[in-house]
Amino acid sequence: MKKIYVLSFFLICLPCLFYAQNLLHPQWKFSTGDQSAWAATDFDDGDWRTLLHGKTWERQGVGDYNGFAWYRQRVFIPESFKTKAKKNGGLILALGKIDDADESFWNGALIGSTGQMPPAYKGAYDVQRTYLIPPERIKFGAENLIAVRVYDHQGGGGIYKGEVSLRVPGMKDLLSITIEELREDHLFDTGEPVDFSIKLYNGFSEDLSGKMKVLVLSDFGEQIFEEVMPLNLKKGKPYIFSQALGTLEPGFYEVTIVAETQFDNKQMRFNLGVAPEAIVSPLDRPLDFKDYWDRARRELAAVSPQFRLQKIDSLTTPEKETYLVEMRSLGNILVRGWYHKPTAPGKHPAVLEVQGYSSYRQATQGYQGGDIASFVLNIRGHGNSRDHINPGFPGYLQHHIEDPELYIYRGAYMDCLRALDFLFARPEVDTSRVAVMGGSQGGALSFATAALAPDRIALCAPSVPFLSDFKDYFKVGTWPASEFVQYVGEHPEVGWEKVYKTLSYIDIKNLAPWVEAPVFMGVGLLDPTCPPHINFAAYNQLGVPKSFVIYPEAGHGLPAAHGERRMQWIKKHFELD
Repeated sequence: MKKIYVLSFFLICLPCLFYAQNLLHPQWKFSTGDQSAWAATDFDDGDWRTLLHGKTWERQGVGDYNGFAWYRQRVFIPESFKTKAKKNGGLILALGKIDDADESFWNGALIGSTGQMPPAYKGAYDVQRTYLIPPERIKFGAENLIAVRVYDHQGGGGIYKGEVSLRVPGMKDLLSITIEELREDHLFDTGEPVDFSIKLYNGFSEDLSGKMKVLVLSDFGEQIFEEVMPLNLKKGKPYIFSQALGTLEPGFYEVTIVAETQFDNKQMRFNLGVAPEAIVSPLDRPLDFKDYWDRARRELAAVSPQFRLQKIDSLTTPEKETYLVEMRSLGNILVRGWYHKPTAPGKHPAVLEVQGYSSYRQATQGYQGGDIASFVLNIRGHGNSRDHINPGFPGYLQHHIEDPELYIYRGAYMDCLRALDFLFARPEVDTSRVAVMGGSQGGALSFATAALAPDRIALCAPSVPFLSDFKDYFKVGTWPASEFVQYVGEHPEVGWEKVYKTLSYIDIKNLAPWVEAPVFMGVGLLDPTCPPHINFAAYNQLGVPKSFVIYPEAGHGLPAAHGERRMQWIKKHFELD
C-alpha cells in the first residue's frame, strides 16, 4: 500500500512538474544601443557580450550606462510541449523586474511592454513582467527568439530581479484571485466594519478542489484573523465570497488569500488601512533637540557658500536655462546640484527637489517647465556630491551614527538648507513661493527642510517619507532596517541605545511639529521599504493644513500620475493654473 500511495502522489504531481519546467537559461546576448533590426530572428548577435539576468548591467561590467540596450536569447521549444501549451493558451514568459521600461518581442513580433519609452518616458522598475505567447506564434520542435528592448533612465539598468522563466501556463497562471469589492482607497474609518469580497476564476483545464485560507496580519505582524474553508472550483466558472472582519484598531493590515488545490497553491495579498490619521506615535525628542538644530544652523551660517554656476548649453531651451551649481555646506563640504532657470523675465516660484536614498540626480532631471525655477540637489555622499564624503551604500545610513554631532544626516539636512540659501540669493526667484518635494529619503528631506526653515518653505510635498518613527520602523520595515541590525551586530560597543539616540535627532516625526507650510503626502499602501505606518507617524504630528493620497496597489514607487498630481497641487497654491 505504501508503494501505491507514493506512486499515486508522484503521478498527481507530474502536471505540476511539467508546467513548472523553465525553458530559459540564465545567459543572454546583450548590447547597448538601439536598432529595430535587433528584434529580428535573422540578426546575427554572435559578437555581442553575454550577461546574466538577475543583476543590473552595471554590476556585470557594462559601466555607468543609461539609455537603450537589448537582450536576446534563442530557446528551443520541444514538440512535446505542443499539446499542453495549446490546451492552456500558449506559453508564459516571465522577465522579472526591468529597470526601467521594456518592449519584449517573440520571433520578431511585439508581445508586451511595461512602462513607456522616450520621449513620453514612464518608468516601471518595480513591476514584474509577465507576457503570454499565443500558441500560433510558437515554433514547436524548433528554435524561437526572445528579444527585449530596455530603456534605463538612471541608476541601475536591465533585467535585474524576480522570476525569469518560460513555461507552459499552470494552475497558478490560470487561476485568478482578484478583489471583487473593496473601498477604492482601501481605507476605513474608526469603528466602521471592515469587509471585502474576493473573486476566484478557474481558467485551468481541470476542476480544482482543496481549501482556501484567509489570513489578516497587523503591520507589526500580529495575527488578527484566520479562517479556513473548503474550496471547489469548476473549470471556466467564477466563485465570489465575502469576508467580514468587524471593527479594527487604527493601523494598516495585510490580507492574504491562499488557495490550496490538488495541483498547486496560489495566493494573493492586499493591504488595507483603518483611520491612519488616528495612529499615535508620540514624540521622543532628546532634551537638547532644539539646541542641536539651532547649533547646526549657526554652524552652517558660518560657512561661506561660495556659489558657482556653470551653464549647460546643450540643455538650454527657449523656456529655461540649466546650470551646474557648486556650493559649500556644513563642515565646508562641497555639494552640487542642477538649477533650471526660467528664461521669461520677472519673478518665478521655485521648487527644491531632494533625492531618494543612493540615487544620482542628473542635469536632465527636475521640473522642466518655464513657469517654475527648479533646483535638483545631490546631498553629500550622493551623485556628484561625493568629493569629501562617500561612505557608499550600504554604509551611508550608519556613517558616524555613534556620534549625533557627526552623523551624516545632520549634514545632509543642512545641505538642503544651503540649497535654499542658493534659491533665496537668485534675483529671479519669488522667495514667498518656494516649495520642497521628494520621495523616500527625499520625503524625509522635504519634511526636515520645511521644519528647519519654516520661514522659507511655502509648500511641502513628501512622498513615501523615510527616516521616521525608528523604533516602530525596525518592527514593520525590512530593508534598509536590516542594515542597522547588521551594524549593531558588528559594533556591539555602539549598541542600540546610542543608535536610537542619534536617530531621534533626525527623526522627521520629531521635526514635524516645526513645519509651518501646507503638506501634501503620497503613500504606497504596499510599501515594504517605508511602510505607511511610519509615513503617518510624522504626518500625524503636523499642525498645518495637510492632505494625503494613498495608492492601494503601489509599493515604494508611486505611479507617474502622482508626480503630475503633486505638481498640480503646487501650481494651484502658487496660482499658476
